[in-house]
Amino acid sequence: MNRSESWRSFKIATWLGWQIESNWTDPFLFAVYSIVKPLAGASILVVMYGIITHSNFTNPMFPYIYLGNAFYIYVGAVMTGVSWAVVDDREHYKTLKYMYIAPIRIPLYLLGRGVARFITGSIAVFITVTAGVLFLHVPLDPLQADWPLFFLTLFLGVVMLALMGLLLAGVTLLIVRHEGFIGEATAGALYIFSGAVFPLDVLPAWLRPVGFAMPTTYWLELLRRSLVGGVAQAFPTLSGFSNGQLIGILVGLSLLFGIVSIFTFRFCDRRAREHGLIDRTTNY
Repeated sequence: MNRSESWRSFKIATWLGWQIESNWTDPFLFAVYSIVKPLAGASILVVMYGIITHSNFTNPMFPYIYLGNAFYIYVGAVMTGVSWAVVDDREHYKTLKYMYIAPIRIPLYLLGRGVARFITGSIAVFITVTAGVLFLHVPLDPLQADWPLFFLTLFLGVVMLALMGLLLAGVTLLIVRHEGFIGEATAGALYIFSGAVFPLDVLPAWLRPVGFAMPTTYWLELLRRSLVGGVAQAFPTLSGFSNGQLIGILVGLSLLFGIVSIFTFRFCDRRAREHGLIDRTTNY
């Protein structure tokens, strides 16, 4: 398959994913849902923080956890979006077997399906961050932000998350029941070990190496530094690393996880074909 056909497969899958994500209701209700959902999630965090700290929103910890929680939306959205495409097509629409015999590359098709979740996730992230700046005084000054670092980090992170989603998609092909919870369960585990809402120093010493081995840890740190550099660097966990070093670690771990994801998907895909699992439905 040539490059133009691969691009066409990805582009069509992206369009299909967006149609599935956005066509479940009328545009007005979809817009309301897109606004209310992220704000409701952020409100829970804000209320919890306010109760625990007696409304001490001037503490540097608040923008640290608020931005970490906001950008962590991408983790669940992208990883789940790629892996959920297997469940959606095999269990719901019962079209996965037709995708396998179509002239497309299945990995590119699944990655394309995840783009729709990236778009809706971006809307949620933008709304959450904007609300924090306007109403909660998160110290984010657009004129002071390091935008080249931000967009470079965001790109690297989204690619990394998509490849991790491909790994989960491969595992999903081999699982009979409860496959829909793989993305959410993995995102929930990474929420604890990535420093999304608290520095890794809070974890027990024997659990911290897990967090330092996760590329999402360095991704969130770089995103914070690009937007609120002084606040992010005030926390000692990764203060000894420069931005360049963090980018190097992020790229290295992303490559490692990406290679593992590709080989894992190939293995799972081959096993699924051999055991006739492509068109299996569990009705559960």
